[in-house]
Amino acid sequence: MPQSESTTPVYRALGFVVRKIAAPVLTRRHFRGLEHVPARGPALVVANHIGNYDVLTLGDFLITAGRWPRFLGKADIWTVPGLRWLATRARQIPVERYTERAKDALRHAQTALEAGDLVGIYPEGTITRDPEGWPMLARNGAARLALATGVPVIPVAQLGAEEVLGGRHLRFRKLFNLRRRDVHVMAGPPVDLADLGTTSDPTDEQLAEATSRIMGAVTELYATLRGGRVPQLVWDPWREDYVER
Repeated sequence: MPQSESTTPVYRALGFVVRKIAAPVLTRRHFRGLEHVPARGPALVVANHIGNYDVLTLGDFLITAGRWPRFLGKADIWTVPGLRWLATRARQIPVERYTERAKDALRHAQTALEAGDLVGIYPEGTITRDPEGWPMLARNGAARLALATGVPVIPVAQLGAEEVLGGRHLRFRKLFNLRRRDVHVMAGPPVDLADLGTTSDPTDEQLAEATSRIMGAVTELYATLRGGRVPQLVWDPWREDYVER
């Protein structure tokens, strides 16, 4: 199994359980674009968030590519004793969403990138609320990290993982359906943000443009997986309605 500077014994054991036991039993994996994941050095992986299982599928994909990701995840995970133990020893990064301390997660993620780690983030900040499952309007945390560090930003799209444990609503009963689900993960080439510069104090315009490019790349990959075209409208979670892209 691939190893890197970010692994710990607990993380390697968790990776083994996910990749060699859970994934083969629950899913049929279809991975594309592994060559776009840098073999070494810092990188920021930005992905769409479709369900409760997709972080395991994305982790499986990145470990298959030779990297051990450090994900930003909601701090609720750290309130569950067993999960807290696992997440801490796997060096994952808690996010206290919708609070002032949410910025702490970005600082920890930036430190990880500066140390040469690969960091995974869901720019939407939560599982998509789009009724059709498309990526929705994103927050600007991923853009802030990208502009502050200048590291490669690797877009990734996922499809199918929402059928394992449900989408927005956790559905454990799906695990008892013995049918394996097809899960698709596809990475694309780095998002070009070079003309926006590297800055720890970006303007609103820089953040908006970087976020647009990041989510545009993720959405194009997702359209490829779905075999369709990107819709003209995008779901706005703040308005709870569709708006023009």
